[in-house]
Amino acid sequence: MSITRSVSFSLSVSRFDWSPCRQPLLLLLVLLFASGGGAIGVKAEDSIFGAARWITIQGAEEPERKVSRWDAYRTEFDLPAQPSHALARIAVDSKYWLWVNGELVVFEGGLKRGPTPTGGYYDEIDLAPWLRQGENTIAVLTWYWTRNGFSHKVSGQPGLLFSMKADGMDVVSGGGWKGVLHPGYCEVGGDKPNYRLSESNVGFDRRNDMPGWTAPGYDDAGWPFVTVMGAPGSAPWNDLHPRPIPFWKDSGLKDYVNASDLPKVSEGKPIVAKLPYNAQVTPYLEIVAPQGNRISMRTDNVRVGGEPCVRAEYVTGEGKQSYESLGWMNGHEVIYDIPAGVEIVGLKYRETGYDTEFTGAFRSDDAFANTLWEKARRTLYVNMRDTYMDCPDRERAQWWGDVVIDIGETFYALSPTADRLTRKAILQLMAWQRPDKVLYSPIPGTWTRELPQQGLASVGHYGLWTYYLYTGDRETVVGAYPRVKDYLALWKLDQDGLVVHRGGDWDWGDWGDNVDMRVLDQAWYCLALQAAASLARLAGQDDEAEDFEKRRAALVDATNRICWTGDAYRGPGYGYDTDDRANALCVVAGIAGPERFPAIKKVLAEKFHASPYMEKYVLESLLLMDDPDAAMARMKKRYAPLVENHLTTLPELWAFDSGLKSTVNHAWSGGPLTLLSQYYAGLAPTSAAWKSFRVQPQMGPLSEIEAAVDTVSGKIIASMRRDARTFSLNLVVPAATRASVGLPGDPGKTRKVEINGRVAWDGKASVAGEKGVTCDGVVDGRLRFQVPEGTWDFHATLE
Repeated sequence: MSITRSVSFSLSVSRFDWSPCRQPLLLLLVLLFASGGGAIGVKAEDSIFGAARWITIQGAEEPERKVSRWDAYRTEFDLPAQPSHALARIAVDSKYWLWVNGELVVFEGGLKRGPTPTGGYYDEIDLAPWLRQGENTIAVLTWYWTRNGFSHKVSGQPGLLFSMKADGMDVVSGGGWKGVLHPGYCEVGGDKPNYRLSESNVGFDRRNDMPGWTAPGYDDAGWPFVTVMGAPGSAPWNDLHPRPIPFWKDSGLKDYVNASDLPKVSEGKPIVAKLPYNAQVTPYLEIVAPQGNRISMRTDNVRVGGEPCVRAEYVTGEGKQSYESLGWMNGHEVIYDIPAGVEIVGLKYRETGYDTEFTGAFRSDDAFANTLWEKARRTLYVNMRDTYMDCPDRERAQWWGDVVIDIGETFYALSPTADRLTRKAILQLMAWQRPDKVLYSPIPGTWTRELPQQGLASVGHYGLWTYYLYTGDRETVVGAYPRVKDYLALWKLDQDGLVVHRGGDWDWGDWGDNVDMRVLDQAWYCLALQAAASLARLAGQDDEAEDFEKRRAALVDATNRICWTGDAYRGPGYGYDTDDRANALCVVAGIAGPERFPAIKKVLAEKFHASPYMEKYVLESLLLMDDPDAAMARMKKRYAPLVENHLTTLPELWAFDSGLKSTVNHAWSGGPLTLLSQYYAGLAPTSAAWKSFRVQPQMGPLSEIEAAVDTVSGKIIASMRRDARTFSLNLVVPAATRASVGLPGDPGKTRKVEINGRVAWDGKASVAGEKGVTCDGVVDGRLRFQVPEGTWDFHATLE
């Protein structure tokens, strides 16, 4: 199946702010799910690429280029006038940098391959601002990775596809282009990055450079013409899909935090250049040196648990020279090994990362909570790029257990551009479904093993349904629904009505001991059935929704009947210490009723088996049981080592120096960010896309909270303070939305509520006040008001 029409996008080149039009997105989703995840995309006859052909440079067999390969391409052409519009479409395996008339326009274009098991992506960008009347030069540097990894599926052939329409004139890749293997790039000796990473170390020898090759007027007479390989849609690159996420945010070159302390002449000792936080960076140097000196560049994350990650190496030319290693790495420090006597003119770094803004906010009168929230956001962001990642160093893998935690955080921490990465992750998850209907991760890549409980999490309440509730993106989740239904059908019930345990290919529920897999099975499946029922209704399948709801009700009954011991939930045959995770998830999944809350709270006060991954659900269960004080006490007990250390990100495990293969920046550890904003500040949508939302703070031990959520419907800002006798709330409700405000405190002891200075509650009943404001009375133990768009000041006086 192919897309036989042009797909249009709005792209602001200056900010790389990519905004897909709604109708083409709907068309793409329909075709993707209708095709069974097969090769949809473009074929040779499609007009969007015109006469462009895949081109490549011969020489892949050269032994020194086993792990990666850097190719340089050039073309020159004349334009009768500077164009007003010049939309270029560019596809490569694996990454590229593009210059127009000597100016770098795209820094690390291209996405890791894998919209489907066979396909890749193409970028779109308007190059008109960089073109001119007369002769123009386009130069492209491509970086091809030769091996698969946990987030990339190689095509098996380096190549470039380029098509540009400049006011009716076509500039396309073909036999007229020239190209060479860039002689400056070389293999780095020593350890290679571990098997999970497609990226290689980056080596460059200045002595073999081609100075000026990206500029107009460069003499490429000695370059051979490229080899033409095939039309768009042809093997091995196959189906091509439009880039669904923005180009990277680019800081430009920046000074290190300790720039003033760095040496001017190397003493031959490691030079530790400090970053302001754990970031994705490319290191840069400017030096004066004799030729042949070898310089290494790495971060403090170069090895994780003994396993090698990425690093860079540079061999000097003669004299003054500068170099930026183009393969990104991450850490808190960049470490340069520069031979003694080399003059250092400057050391800098460039931060690149997913193009979203830190527009969410949470501040309270508790420094611990504030620091934890900020560390969680920094952890989230450093794990976003081509895909969500579990960690940006060891694996760069889109494990869906981590993604589910990330999804919740993005809505509270970042601007809505982050939603595009979630949509991309959902589309990939569905497109990679196995023929036996199993959903698995990490994808894209060569891993095909299922972790069943992570699979249930991905399609459940905290996965697909949370994405829909916070974004209103009906097309994506309805398109996914048939595949979700197929996946859930793999689970069967036993004679007692419990879900039969599926070990899948990796029988894993969490790190650590005392994991009660049978109880976790029931809870995760309940959450998946809950989401499936909602998705079915959204898809217009009410009969299927009712079936899911009946199955869930029966499973809740069976779990309580078989697994509840009177003191805790324990699975049949489980012989180890009572599992805090399993009991908490029964609350989160709605299996445990209020009558069991006291016993479960006791379990959670005594058992501490959960890793940071499952701790999010443990803490959430305490908040769902309306005990924010206990939740905060446990949060502080568990996260103290992670908050009090020097890192700006959160480790994989409770002690990052535990000796296990743990990282210092693990996506699954940031769950408290969501909880602080959603429960303590009390902000959560009650209908899709935040068209209606609740403000129902559970402040617990906190006295002051300021929070902001940048939603798809506008920015919500809430500032609240309380003491023994008063509670105040300033709330900004975006246009065309409505807020339900549940005031904390005993309604029976609330003497007066004023809204914008006018009495709305006199201690006994509501009073006509501000236009558009209504009082629902006491609901779920709170005095509740409905307010429309605008700015609202609540002031409650208590006895």
